[in-house]
Amino acid sequence: VEWGEDDQFDDIERHTQWGLDLMEKYVKFVKERTEIEQAYAKQLSRRLCFWGFCQYQAFLQVVKELNDFAGQREVVAENLTTRICVELSKHGQELKQERKSHFQEGRRAQQQLENSFKQLENSKRKFERDCREAEKAMLAAEKLDQDLNATKADVEKAKQQANLRSHMAEESKNEYASFLQKFNRDQSQFYFLEMPQIFNKLQEMDERRTVRLKEGYGVFSETERQVMPIIGKCLDGMKAAADSVNEKNDSQVLIELHKSGFERPGDVDFEDFSQPINRTSSDSSLGTPRGTLDGRLDPRLLGKNKGKRWLFSKKNKPVITEDFSHLPPEQRRKKLQQKIEERNRELQKEIDQRDALNKMKDVYQKTPQMGDPASLEPKISETLSNIEKLRLEIQKYESWLAEAESRMLSNRPDNTLRYSRHLDHATTLNNNGSHEKGSPDATHSDDSQDALNQPIYTEFDEDFEEDLASPIGTCVAMYQFEGSSEGTISMTEGEELSLMEEDKGDGWTRVRRSKGGEGYVPTSYLRVTLN
Repeated sequence: VEWGEDDQFDDIERHTQWGLDLMEKYVKFVKERTEIEQAYAKQLSRRLCFWGFCQYQAFLQVVKELNDFAGQREVVAENLTTRICVELSKHGQELKQERKSHFQEGRRAQQQLENSFKQLENSKRKFERDCREAEKAMLAAEKLDQDLNATKADVEKAKQQANLRSHMAEESKNEYASFLQKFNRDQSQFYFLEMPQIFNKLQEMDERRTVRLKEGYGVFSETERQVMPIIGKCLDGMKAAADSVNEKNDSQVLIELHKSGFERPGDVDFEDFSQPINRTSSDSSLGTPRGTLDGRLDPRLLGKNKGKRWLFSKKNKPVITEDFSHLPPEQRRKKLQQKIEERNRELQKEIDQRDALNKMKDVYQKTPQMGDPASLEPKISETLSNIEKLRLEIQKYESWLAEAESRMLSNRPDNTLRYSRHLDHATTLNNNGSHEKGSPDATHSDDSQDALNQPIYTEFDEDFEEDLASPIGTCVAMYQFEGSSEGTISMTEGEELSLMEEDKGDGWTRVRRSKGGEGYVPTSYLRVTLN
């Protein structure tokens, strides 16, 4: 069936306009879909820092796969934009111009037919008028011919007028017949040739539009189908990341990450305050002047200078030092090793740059037209200076590392065992009464006891103190803060925190988060309310 068999010009015009509107609506729909895909891909993409736990690495892998997933959504959006929005919009504009030209051609044909019909109507009315005038003139001439009082001249004149009118009517009749033939010919051409051709062109145009819209529908689904294999691989990668989580490995990582190197404290001795009451006058005060009833060293003397229990002691604000002596032994060793590795990498870069500059200088000396060798001297001098500085820094860190490792070796259990043996030997001497208090040996023994009573790890005690006291107030974070340095803690804007210690004049305040964790944050970032 062809549209040319129908003469509903207005219906076809409405239908073709509806088809173009449908294409525009579909393009708008796809454009909105691409905007959603792009926003979705942008929100999916995340950047996270690295951490050693396998559960966090698995999370990073999930986020990486999610970024790839987001990339596929961007591919979908790009393909939909290019293959549907751009192409269909361009095709729609072309169809609008083509449709406009076809309807202009149809309206011209309609106008020509209307003009031909108007000419026919005018010639018809003129023919009708001339016929009436000729009939009147003929009746008047006959009436005058029968009138006896009429002159011969008047009769001849009336007959001439009747003949003229009859001639004019005949000419109008021929003109009317000619216009009638022309209109019939134009009408036939309009309905059987011109309009069918225009309608067929419009039909072909609308069918092309339908085919392109059909292809657009197919592209919409095919674009999704093309990315499904890659999206499937992303989902498989997420599942593999989930399977890679090992809770035992994370526990070991946590141990290695926070291992301090301290030895566990020994048992706390019983302090017998009843000794002065139970002592008799016959007891020798010379044999056990500084001991207990059982001959052991007085635990009060041992505890006199005893270091704090580092596991449960109060934690002060850390003072960061260049040699990392503020850290526990194991953490200090790791930090120093890390610094040495960083400086070695920087040193290697500077050495490579020096070698490259020297080679370039040799080239300039051999081929002066390529450059001036003297222009490289400042850069070479700067590189040599950097190399010397880095070597000095490496030596400095290596000396600190050696010191830290030697200190860790001195604090190992075998040294503690030797200390215990020495302590037992001193106790035995006092129990046997072989040295009196006033003798030089006794004095030496007392000095040894005082020396042994000194805490082994007093220099690291403050790094492991922890305050179990209740908060002294509350505070609200006015700004976000990333606690990246030692002793600090992160907080988000608007977060409510517990105030543990006021600012001591250095611009830092110690707080505790509701989810756990305690550290220092800038005082200017807080709005403080004291209890």
